[in-house]
Amino acid sequence: VQLQASGGGLVQAGGSLRLSCAASGQIRSHYNVAWFRQARGKEREFVAVVRWSDGDTGYTDSVRGRFVISRDNAKSTVYLQMNRLKPEDTAVYYCAVSTRSGFDYVKPAYEYWGQGTLVTVSS
Repeated sequence: VQLQASGGGLVQAGGSLRLSCAASGQIRSHYNVAWFRQARGKEREFVAVVRWSDGDTGYTDSVRGRFVISRDNAKSTVYLQMNRLKPEDTAVYYCAVSTRSGFDYVKPAYEYWGQGTLVTVSS
């Protein structure tokens, strides 16, 4: 599986951005596709996950209610709609695929990674 993330950019606090993650190769129904982010000087952290089969989702507490993850099976693409952005959301955002069944929230569970897209939120 190869992943291509896009959609990052510079936005003012309170604004919105939509990230896309296009996958090539077969995404099986039990796979999970997630977004992680890494701010400068910090560890990469989980943001949101979607189960490919049924679209079930999970979020980290800091983005729940502001971010929405979704997938388009026909396009093999996962989206992260980010609303009410805050300066602390500034980071490089990565999409990743886990081939294990069940939701995964930790980085080691994900075998495939995209190249990252930078999101900068100005105050």
